[in-house]
Order: sequence, then structure tokens, then C-alpha cells
Amino acid sequence: MATRRGVAPVLIAALLAIIAQGARGIGVCYGVNGAPLPSAAEVVALYKSNRITSMRIYFADRAALDALRGSGIGLILDTGNDVVPEFASNPSSAASWVKDNVQAYFPDVNINYIAVGNELTGTAAASSNVLLPAMRNVHDALAAAGLAGRIKVSTAVSMDTLDEKSSPPSEGVFKDAAGVMRPIVEFLASNGSAPLLLNVYPYFAYRDNQGRIDLNYALFQPSSTTVNDPSNGLTYTNLFDAMVDAVRAALEKAGGGGGVDVVVSESGWPSADGPGATVDNARTYNQNLINHAAKGTPRKPGPMEVYVFAIFNENQKPGDPTEKKFGLFNPQDKTPVYPITFA
Repeated sequence: MATRRGVAPVLIAALLAIIAQGARGIGVCYGVNGAPLPSAAEVVALYKSNRITSMRIYFADRAALDALRGSGIGLILDTGNDVVPEFASNPSSAASWVKDNVQAYFPDVNINYIAVGNELTGTAAASSNVLLPAMRNVHDALAAAGLAGRIKVSTAVSMDTLDEKSSPPSEGVFKDAAGVMRPIVEFLASNGSAPLLLNVYPYFAYRDNQGRIDLNYALFQPSSTTVNDPSNGLTYTNLFDAMVDAVRAALEKAGGGGGVDVVVSESGWPSADGPGATVDNARTYNQNLINHAAKGTPRKPGPMEVYVFAIFNENQKPGDPTEKKFGLFNPQDKTPVYPITFA
């Protein structure tokens, strides 16, 4: 998870104006910005004992990759943001990374996606046409290794990619779609309809709009708030669905053709140190998110793939104190911060 910048205020304002596959896949993100942390082997055992079927790691962590061998746990493997410019300018660097961190582990490690960059759209890495060439070079390296059909290449984006016109959800459109997102979406569509990885945080929308967004609407709880989409007759009873479906609409308009879907690569709620950040609210949101993943959204009912952020509280994470409190478990002894079930 990148340090939070808040959720596109113009998108939230527009939403507020309207207010006035196979089986469900549940993963958990494994961040390491904390101390002390359990060993990678202990972490994998924790995932298995809690029936967590997928994991996301934010760089090619050899200890984690070694511990995942033979576990059956599905993986989103991030390249890390720091290597993206080098991958863009040097195909051999991307190929070397794939050889060392993918070919050396697959299929013993069940790598499903490679995330080339996390929340880089809108940065120099995107505007200077770095991100897409890096994605292409990683994909070409996978193809040369005979793995392009098995492992999807994507990138993870935040809700900040959406334009201010993205409400109601059917009006979803990317900022500067032709310059940044359209080529990325066309790349995803041309490579087996790889999904876009999306970091979705109703918490930050609520935090930045207290008194305007009903807490229950953000928590998947019964609420007097509903968003009616007049263009298709769909009704939204929670903020998560409205956010995800706005991105789905934007994907179609940017060349996804209905074939490029969304994998929710991060979502969560902090348990302390911010407005609405309590243990009870964190438990409510994350348990409801896990349960809701079996239902899907109004635009696309049915099971969806969702990754909860994060497995541990991270006491060394930079940014607001809230950033340190997204964990499901305490790293010191692996005890749950609050009760939660995954299956």
C-alpha cells in the first residue's frame, strides 16, 4: 500500500451529489514495514491455518518466495516501484528479473499475477511513458520463458486514476485516458484480458468526507444512503461497489471491451489512530468485504477476487499513524487484532 493521498475528492463530491473466476478468491497483502516480524515460513503457516488462499508481496522477497514453495497459495508478485524505470529502458534487466524471481520458483510457487508498479499512474513513471514499456518488457520476458499464458502482467492503480466525471458509476472515466490509461488497458486486453489491479479504500473516502458519507454506507452495513444510476437502473447500497463499478465503466471506455476486469489488489480498514478507525469498524468492514466478495457488484454479480490489506500492523510504515494500523494480526505473536474468518 502506498502512503495514502486520500480518495479523489472530485469523485467523492460527485457521488455525494447523487446521494443529497470460479469461486470467490480472498487474499491478504503481506507487508514487511514492521518489527519484529515473524519469519516468512511462520507467515505462510499463518495463512494456511486461517485458510487464506492468496497473498500479495510488494517486492521479490526471496524468503517469502522460498516459504511459499509447495504451499498452493496464489500470489500477486510485485516488482517494486524502484525497478520500473530500469525495466522500461533495459529489456534484459526485465528478463533477468523474471529468470531469478519467476522461472526459479514457478510452478512450485503459484504466481498468478505480476504487478509492475504500485500506484504509479499520475507520476513521472507514467507520464514519461515508463510504466507501459516496463510492463511490455516483463510480459515479453515471460513469453520467452513460455509463461505468458500462465502468469498475467498488470499494474496496481488507486482510485485517483478516475476523472471527476466518474459518478454515477456508469460515468466512470479515467483521467487522461488516451495518454496513460488507454494504452495500458489496451495492453491488458491484448494479453489474454489480464485484469487491472485496483486498490480500493472506502475508509479514506469516509475519512475525508466526514458528515457527508454515512459510516454504515462505507462499512457495508444497512444504511439510508443509496446511489441510483439512472443510465442502467442499478442501485448501490455500499461505497465499495460504487467505486469498483466506476472503474469497470472506465475500463470499457478505455478499450477494455468488457473483457478486462478488476482484481481488488488492496482494500481494508484501520483499527486505530484515525476518524472512524476502531477495532469494531475494522472488523466489520473486513469481514463484510470478505463475505461480499462472493456476491460481486451490481455491474458484475458473482464471485470476485479481493486482497485485504494487510496481514500485520506495520509500526515502521511512513505517513499518518493510521497507516500503521491496517493489520489483521499482531506481528509479535501472530494473534488476531480482532476475530475474522476467511472461509
